Amino acid sequence: MMSANYISTLMLSSSLRTSITNNQAALSKASKEATTGRFADVGLELGATTGGDLTLRADWSFADQLVDTNELVSGRLDVTQTRITQLGTTATSFLKDLIAARSTDNGGRIVLPPASANLQDLIGALNVSYNGSYLFSGINTQNMPITAYATGSASKNQVDADFAAAPPTGFGFPQSSASVSSITPAQMQTFLNTTFDAEFASPAWNTNWSSATDQVMQSRISTTEVADTSVSANQTGFRKLAEAYTMMADLGNAKLSQETFQVVVDKAIGLIGGAITDLATLGGGVGTVQQRITSATNKLKTQQDILNNQIVGMEKVDPTEASVRVNTLQTQIQTALALTSQLQKISLINYL
Repeated sequence: MMSANYISTLMLSSSLRTSITNNQAALSKASKEATTGRFADVGLELGATTGGDLTLRADWSFADQLVDTNELVSGRLDVTQTRITQLGTTATSFLKDLIAARSTDNGGRIVLPPASANLQDLIGALNVSYNGSYLFSGINTQNMPITAYATGSASKNQVDADFAAAPPTGFGFPQSSASVSSITPAQMQTFLNTTFDAEFASPAWNTNWSSATDQVMQSRISTTEVADTSVSANQTGFRKLAEAYTMMADLGNAKLSQETFQVVVDKAIGLIGGAITDLATLGGGVGTVQQRITSATNKLKTQQDILNNQIVGMEKVDPTEASVRVNTLQTQIQTALALTSQLQKISLINYL
């Protein structure tokens, strides 16, 4: 049985419109691939191997996150290292002041200004913040680690109370009293080695001076490494500096006898010397972590390059072939549009 196929302008126009729509979608895809050099729809093109591509991209993203984290951590450690170095330099200079003041008349009065200034500098250095986090607070990064040493502060109140306490733990009068001149070398030695030392050890230090934790921040610096990436204000070196500066600034040294003053100076010299050594060790530890982070970051970037090459190998398209497709589709669309325009001009009226 024979059938007749009817051809009409409507049928031809509909067919051309469908062709134009399909070619425009294909052109959008081809243009994107020619521009980016990768499949417009990776999942569609790779099919069963899409999972491998996603795994590679997840590994690259994780490495990228670690690189970003390492940059932030490196910034924190740079500031930390700078503060430790500055404190060590200041301590070394103050040690020279102490040695010079030990046998100098009015040595207590001479050494008072730098001692007071150094104590405030120490507190300021330990309270430094970076990107909104306090660097020396341990894991309590939102809390300022060291309280101010000023009238009314917990640390100042406790030192005053210790000094004014009745013998044998204290002297029975304040630092401003004229009676300070009656303190013997033995009494001062006992006070410094017991009551005063205790203020810079736990638990008094954590009660009156510091809100920092001994536990420090840890960061993952590579896929296999975790490192301590902060320093606590509770480190021994910082406590020694705080004790030395406080005793030289606020124990009434200007009124002490020369012999008793020398006891205080000798104690401070020992503390400062120990602190300088502690800070050098601390700075060395921070430097080691900085080197580890630099090495880890370099390895991560190399890993990213390898992963990226693998990803590109899976997702890339031939740019020449994509460009040819773009040109072919553009030609087909232009031809279809021209034919559509011609069909629209055909009318039965012209033949009646």
